[in-house]
Amino acid sequence: MKRLSLAAAALLTAGPALAQDSSEPIKLTLHDWSGQLITTTLMGEVLEEAGYNVEYVQADYIAQFAGLKTGDLHVAMEIWETTGREAMDEAIATGTVVNLGSTGMNAIEEWWYPAYMKDVCPGLPDWQALNDCAQEFATPETAPLGRYLGGPVTWGGFDEERVEALGLDFEVVHAGTDAALFAELESAYQRQAPIVLWVYAPHWAPSKFAGEFVEFPPYSAECYNDPSVGPNPDLAYDCGKPRGPIWKVAWSGVAENWPGAVPVIEAFTISNDDMGAMVAEVDLNGKSVEDTVAAWMEANKDTWMSWIAR
Repeated sequence: MKRLSLAAAALLTAGPALAQDSSEPIKLTLHDWSGQLITTTLMGEVLEEAGYNVEYVQADYIAQFAGLKTGDLHVAMEIWETTGREAMDEAIATGTVVNLGSTGMNAIEEWWYPAYMKDVCPGLPDWQALNDCAQEFATPETAPLGRYLGGPVTWGGFDEERVEALGLDFEVVHAGTDAALFAELESAYQRQAPIVLWVYAPHWAPSKFAGEFVEFPPYSAECYNDPSVGPNPDLAYDCGKPRGPIWKVAWSGVAENWPGAVPVIEAFTISNDDMGAMVAEVDLNGKSVEDTVAAWMEANKDTWMSWIAR
């Protein structure tokens, strides 16, 4: 077992007995966007401060649930209500995955356009305006259809289904990576070029660039599961994406193997503002994830030490 830091040792004097915990590493999943890398690295650093061994494992966002069910993976720090709820609910229903609570962040993931696009598509943000000006969003590859730039395929989100269900004259083109998605936004914004794309918060983009989210018919669970609900009586997903918390989930065996780690993970909480600032440090200012996390921990010792003290 890794030796405790002096700060953590002092806090844990009356805390859980780490002798009962496994010395095997807790496997935390890493995905392909900066915020998740930051969240997971921060959790890992705090767990190490609390005396645990940690291993980071690259995994697909939705496909990771297979490993969480079997115990090959242990903790996933960002399951977004917007895109991961169905996979999370299915996994929890098996009894092998548990929800360890909200990260404190609230998620928005939706179609987004720069404010200058309202000059050529004045009906926005109403989704029905998209077909009136689909040609304004077209590219040589998609014409006469407009192009919607989606996130990496592994993010889910049902954008193809939404396009079909709402009869949108758009083609979904997926960015290969999170970095490529926002590099294209940066380029388009500088040139005042047409673009509508997947933007999410917490993130620096909605703060840096003036723009709006498209207003689709309101999300409901029934809209995703019952074709009769929503404007298209024959197809599901004829609505916007859900909004809500970003969750922490774990293999159910974590409580048995590392019982003292569970309250530390449950206590983890961070604000949208803090996360957006850290993502900006990495994506805009070129700092490493590790240095960014270290700076936050140095400035917020009382916060993360209180997670360990539970």
